[in-house]
Amino acid sequence: MSVGIPMFLAVSAILFTIGLIGVLLRRSPLTILLSLEIMLNSVNLTLVAFSRQVGGSDGQVFALVVMGIAAAEVVVGLGLVVAMTRRSMVLDTDELRTLNG
Repeated sequence: MSVGIPMFLAVSAILFTIGLIGVLLRRSPLTILLSLEIMLNSVNLTLVAFSRQVGGSDGQVFALVVMGIAAAEVVVGLGLVVAMTRRSMVLDTDELRTLNG
């Protein structure tokens, strides 16, 4: 018994929905970054599932590129959070308007 592509797409849709809810409802920049990572990983799962169904490796290569972009996004985001924490700035995204202290 093999798992078909609809199951992969269902799991991916659930993960993307969880990530989207986290981005829309949370105020902490770290939680928003984690939710974005969940969304990107759900897209990776979809890419790999379609690549598996088609039989090529293009989706897997593209998923690796997405993982690299996600790693760069995390580095920049965490750098901003650390810089804001050192300057004793507010980390609430509703109150955050500019990076000027």
